[in-house]
Amino acid sequence: MAKRVILTIVGLMVIIGVLAGIKVLQIQRMINNEAAFAVPPETVTTANVRAESWDTLLTAVGSLEAIQGVTVSAELPGKVVQVAFNSGAKAEKGSLLVRQNTASERALLAGAEASVELAQLSFNRNADLYRQKLVSKSELDTARANLRQTVAEADNIRSVIAKKTIRAPFAGRLGIRQVDLGQILSEGEGIVSLQAFGTILVNFLLPQREIARITTGTTIEVSTDALPGTVIKGKITAINPEVDSATRNFQIQATVPNPEEQLRPGMFVNVRVLLSARTTVLTIPSTAVLYAPYSDSAFVVESKEENGESGKVLRQQFIRLGEKRGDYVAVLSGLQEGEVVVSSGVFKLSNGQAVVIDNTLSPDFKLAPEPGNN
Repeated sequence: MAKRVILTIVGLMVIIGVLAGIKVLQIQRMINNEAAFAVPPETVTTANVRAESWDTLLTAVGSLEAIQGVTVSAELPGKVVQVAFNSGAKAEKGSLLVRQNTASERALLAGAEASVELAQLSFNRNADLYRQKLVSKSELDTARANLRQTVAEADNIRSVIAKKTIRAPFAGRLGIRQVDLGQILSEGEGIVSLQAFGTILVNFLLPQREIARITTGTTIEVSTDALPGTVIKGKITAINPEVDSATRNFQIQATVPNPEEQLRPGMFVNVRVLLSARTTVLTIPSTAVLYAPYSDSAFVVESKEENGESGKVLRQQFIRLGEKRGDYVAVLSGLQEGEVVVSSGVFKLSNGQAVVIDNTLSPDFKLAPEPGNN
């Protein structure tokens, strides 16, 4: 019985030893296979680090203001008897907007015009009699003064009627109507906003250190998130002569054409002032940058020979970036002119990785890209 137990134990140990040996051989084979496995190179597109001459720019945030803008208001109190415009419509200079009740003024005007007619006849009669020396000069002067007084009274009534006939003071775009038919308007009560912005003003600030570089007539470029991809050029037309003592900034006003009225008063815009001086910068496509909180970097493509075979590998290079224009970004430090960097898909790459260059599908990078028509 004891002999049988011993034989069983020995048999089990032999089986376990065989299984363990097999497993060790399998693991060793896997290790050898992994060591022999070579990661296939990644296919990438590339771009050269180029030196380019860029215009010197000053950037700012500005706000838009209409060339002319006003809230049309009632000069005199009165009841609205006619509203002659629609909200958001265009108005020509002098076009009728609102008419207030002028029935009593027109009735008074009829009497005043009759008084003028009578005073005119009286003056003409006295003038004839004066030439015949039948009346004194004082009587003629009295008739002349009476005529002037009646004319002034009639003109005053006409002025009241004109003030109650409210017209557009200049051509522009009307806002939302603020009055209704039959409403009693008080003096100074708003009727509608009227803005002329076929040409629009851009107000922005620049620091005092730039004051010597800015002159009237300098070209600016305006862009806004309301019109993505659109850049509108204008000219600086006015420079505030004094610097704000609190911020040490000075105010600038530029004029920008706005024929389609896409820019509206009150909008914020990004302003770029184009100075005459140019500067040379190193540029790479912005898609070549691996952005990170600690530091931005780019992957430089370098040649490498191993086991008699040449290939391409990546070197991750940390860089400092400058201004971005179009599809390109300026590199202030970290790269040299002529170096080759990966231009797309950098988020999936790593330092020392083998690559193969294929630029057949490389994006077409432009300094001033234009969105295509879809």
